[in-house]
Amino acid sequence: MTRPIGSFFGICTIKIAVQSGLKAPALHFGFLYITFAAYSKVSGGDNKSPLSLLKSMSELSKAIRELVEKHLPDDSHFLVDLKVEEVSGKTKVLILIDADQGVTIQACARVSRKVSEELEANEIIGDAYVLEVSSPGVDFPLSNMRQYQKNIGRELKLSLITGTDVVGKLLELDEEKIKLLVKKKEKGKKATEEELVFPFSEIKKSIVQVSFK
Repeated sequence: MTRPIGSFFGICTIKIAVQSGLKAPALHFGFLYITFAAYSKVSGGDNKSPLSLLKSMSELSKAIRELVEKHLPDDSHFLVDLKVEEVSGKTKVLILIDADQGVTIQACARVSRKVSEELEANEIIGDAYVLEVSSPGVDFPLSNMRQYQKNIGRELKLSLITGTDVVGKLLELDEEKIKLLVKKKEKGKKATEEELVFPFSEIKKSIVQVSFK
């Protein structure tokens, strides 16, 4: 059984994946969205605890993280986020990956297939689990330097720890701060632009602004 992640402007594609306990390949559906791809797999099983073979959720997360990094297509791809939780007696694993030039549904499918094969071969999780591999959606905050780098030249909306929001074009960054070109408009005056620097320590959240122009 498979399921899509996300819900807007999707184009359905069909992939092939081997599911647990099946000798023949089963149809595996993925969804490619305007801004992110999603690929998921559900493996059914008995009533054994999905975490029975690992002592803690943190150990499971660490093991899966190592598998993801091992099976990324190349050095241009990177792991953005990994979440592991139990839902209705099954372990749900959500993996978010990205790439310097944009992630494809083929990359998501590859990671899903390779990670799933190793999870089952090494019995890292019990027999019942849900595995979803996707790239971050438009509303997912930037969380590492490579994501910021690939979005230089695009508009970001910063939510600062002071409670204020700032929108501006990302110009440059280093390990400690980013620089935005921010438009300032006062009533009765022509709008001006100003370069402002924001330390990462003052940024609560950064989201890329989508332009349909």
